[in-house]
Amino acid sequence: MPAGPVFHPLRLPAGSRYDCMIGTGGIGSGMFFALDGNHTLGREESRSGRLLDRRDYCKLHIIAHTVAVLLGPAIRVYPVGAVGNDAVGQRLREEMQAAGLDLRQVRTLPDLPTLFAICYVYPDGAGGNLTVNDSASAHVAPDWITGTDTLFPANGSRTIVLAVPEVPLETRQELLRTGTRHGAFRAASFASGEMETVRHNRLLANVDYLAINAHEATLLAGIDPAAEPEAIARQTTRHLHTEWPHLRLTITAGKAGSWAWDGSHLTHQSPPPVAVASTAGAGDAFMSGMLAGHAAGLSWQDAQQLATLTGAGSVTSPHTIHPGLDRTCLHKLVLDSGVKLAPAVAALLENPS
Repeated sequence: MPAGPVFHPLRLPAGSRYDCMIGTGGIGSGMFFALDGNHTLGREESRSGRLLDRRDYCKLHIIAHTVAVLLGPAIRVYPVGAVGNDAVGQRLREEMQAAGLDLRQVRTLPDLPTLFAICYVYPDGAGGNLTVNDSASAHVAPDWITGTDTLFPANGSRTIVLAVPEVPLETRQELLRTGTRHGAFRAASFASGEMETVRHNRLLANVDYLAINAHEATLLAGIDPAAEPEAIARQTTRHLHTEWPHLRLTITAGKAGSWAWDGSHLTHQSPPPVAVASTAGAGDAFMSGMLAGHAAGLSWQDAQQLATLTGAGSVTSPHTIHPGLDRTCLHKLVLDSGVKLAPAVAALLENPS
């Protein structure tokens, strides 16, 4: 069997905050198809095009992979999810295992397909996707979370629990409740269509860190979507802090950068200049950098700088998981872009090998 990929983790100081991450969300993949012609695809039309060399992954896989690669053996990462008994599911299991993820809570469901999407793109950049609606991920049930109790270390406060979309919301809520019971750091993101439920059911009571983009922020806080990103960030922060003073927050807005709220200060970071291959997955890479930086002991503001670098590195790959994103990759990005690092962030990236 050929050797797996070699990743270079961050140079972590002694005494990191967390040594375990348990996350639930979708596990799946996708393919990209570039259509010939800009006219809208007809109901009974056959259309030529070409397959693009881009690999798409679900949010849980992206975040779990990136956190595991950045933190290396300092953290155990347990995804909780499902794949089908098919070629896609087998490939994803192999890729997750190669990145160092512990797959004891990833089930293979024999009669269901792995979550899969076909993304189609018109020459003018518009497009859409076709997604399997009864995949293995849709059957990840709340009672699966019971099996995670044994994964928490004796000191549950050294654990991150991560709840992200593409499995049922009830399952994610159960993991957040379990994390609360163990005293874990609870991180979550939600899809745009879930924001009304998040508000109505007060789901943020069991969340310590919420990662959203500017569009999701407008839906959560009831803000005009035409507002400028900075205004969206400030209004969302005020709205959420009034009701959830414990909550940490990040809001990403593409080229406009990101905003991070640590409970008392709102900070902004602009992305460094990079050659962009694809922006898909950048927000998930950013969240990964926040979690890795927080686990490594960084302040929330310094973790935002690491997250900004991680998101910027992600977009240099056409794939939603950059196959070479690690400490060495981030160090090179810093050298190429001339970014001035906070001392604590620089220490994590020093002496690449």
